Amino acid sequence: MRKQKQKPKEKGKKKIIKTIVNIITTIILLICLYFAYQFYQKNNFNDFIRSESNLYTSEFSRDNKEKYSNKRSYKITSPDYNDAMFFKTIKVEKNKPYKVTCMVKTNNVESKEQISGIGAQISIQDSTERSVAISGTQDWQKIELIFNSKDRDTVDIGFRLGGYLGQVKGEAWFSDFTIEQGVSEQSTEWNFACFILKQTDVVINEQNIKLDVTPTDITDIRDTMERFKNSVPELSEGKMTAKYDIYEIETPLTKLSYDKQYGYYASPEDVENQIKDYLKNSNYDHIFIVLRLGNEEHKEDIEINDWIGLGSMDYYGVGFSNIRLPNDSRSYIYKYNPRINTFPEEVFLHEFLHSLERTSKEYGYEVPDLHDYEKYGYENQRLVGQKIWYKDYMNKNINTETGKIGLPNEVYELKPAKESNFETSYKIEEFKEPENLIEEINQIFEQMCKNVKLIFNNEEIENNY
Repeated sequence: MRKQKQKPKEKGKKKIIKTIVNIITTIILLICLYFAYQFYQKNNFNDFIRSESNLYTSEFSRDNKEKYSNKRSYKITSPDYNDAMFFKTIKVEKNKPYKVTCMVKTNNVESKEQISGIGAQISIQDSTERSVAISGTQDWQKIELIFNSKDRDTVDIGFRLGGYLGQVKGEAWFSDFTIEQGVSEQSTEWNFACFILKQTDVVINEQNIKLDVTPTDITDIRDTMERFKNSVPELSEGKMTAKYDIYEIETPLTKLSYDKQYGYYASPEDVENQIKDYLKNSNYDHIFIVLRLGNEEHKEDIEINDWIGLGSMDYYGVGFSNIRLPNDSRSYIYKYNPRINTFPEEVFLHEFLHSLERTSKEYGYEVPDLHDYEKYGYENQRLVGQKIWYKDYMNKNINTETGKIGLPNEVYELKPAKESNFETSYKIEEFKEPENLIEEINQIFEQMCKNVKLIFNNEEIENNY
């Protein structure tokens, strides 16, 4: 039987149908690609890792409407209190100063704990190193984190809504990330800021306590700081020198922090509003806070568990110490007297040495604990206290069976990173984002390869078990 040929009209219809199907398929594919691309743009975090204290509480997204520049901003939304952050592991050189900056905008950012230091900020994961924290509703502004890499070769730089001190809720947008490496300072001259908080006005156990620093107290502290400046080069045998500024703060101290071991003290967050304007664009290497937490009338009202100085804290990377004035107005702890006390600067030196002790350990050096003087045969002597111990501690001259120990000579050059380290610097392209579609496609491909590699590595680990 002969096969009947297809009529031209039928051929034309099939061709038209095929063309229509191809067009519809192409349109559907383009629509799918469009939405996939939109999803990618909204959710692409450019290798940042997302982290939350309370899982599945916050939302991470890219925002094309609320943005500072032509790129989508990075947005964190926390409807409930949380500590949320996206971070990236950055390679750094050891013992180098670094500066990270970004633009940030906030909406109704409210902290669970009523202290500063919580909000939209830049921070290093698993550390106390952070920038200022922005709260409330504020328009775009620049914030920065200055830090020293110390003994690290990588750091996890995070852009955070929350903080190591507590949690917040609200919205924050981050944009225009930069990181630059500065130049280490070789000077061994340390610059100290001494803040005298003239009034303490706090509520403790529902009791309002007001305490004033007297003119005599201020004179004693000024004399003691001058003695401290002269003692530093003497006790370090010229390894470091000191200069200082003293500020008398009229704004009352209205908040105190509490610790089970130490009782009440002034944390950096408690005094930030009083001191921050004096520290803008400053190059201080250590901060002393002088305060009164008791007198003859209020000896027991504020719990203080046997401390006169408290150190090992930091204010944005700068060493921070409390110097407490004695309750007894007849005390000679900060007064020079040849028959009673010839070393009144001891508390200031002791707390500063705690910062050097901490810095040495952070750089990987092994140093004895500052409080272990008796363990090595030293005594708290009349008139001079622990002066001989401090001198040997500062010069690595403490005798042990295995050799001499103490602070390393290098520690006197290991000052905190600050703005002056960036007068000459260079930018690092760690936060570079795709500039066009081709770069975005390349990034997607690279991310897919990383994910495949991660899957195979995980399977290999499971097979080994």
